Amino acid sequence: MKAVVQRVTQASVTIDGQVHSSIGTGSLILLGIHKDDTPDDITWIARKIANLRIFEDPDGRMNQSLADIDGQLLVISQFTLIASNKKGNRPSFNDAAPPAKGKANYQAVCQKLSELTGKPVQTGIFAADMKVDLLNDGPVTILLDTHHKE
Repeated sequence: MKAVVQRVTQASVTIDGQVHSSIGTGSLILLGIHKDDTPDDITWIARKIANLRIFEDPDGRMNQSLADIDGQLLVISQFTLIASNKKGNRPSFNDAAPPAKGKANYQAVCQKLSELTGKPVQTGIFAADMKVDLLNDGPVTILLDTHHKE
């Protein structure tokens, strides 16, 4: 499982010309599900996202988590994060989870994040054509990969 975590002052996802979800200050998460992901990967990535200290404290240091700033979360499924570019110029998506597993794991990560933060998690629609708008704050962008935890 891979996640691109972006610190934002605002973010939204539009589907079929209508804003589906939006947040203010918090994190926009682009989440890719790998075919070999397990429940342990779900737990690890959700805990890491919920506890990342990427928000500024009163001294201007990145030292606060979502909970510390009462931040919001928007999680968007993005299977293209699992692309392999080892050969040629056309990405291969063979390692992405099949749709049923991908959707179930995406929903499980969102549920776990809601439990960990005590707040609702805003989402896109799995496998929909989505337009994501964000104002990255910093910019701060963190990459997480459950297959490279160390």
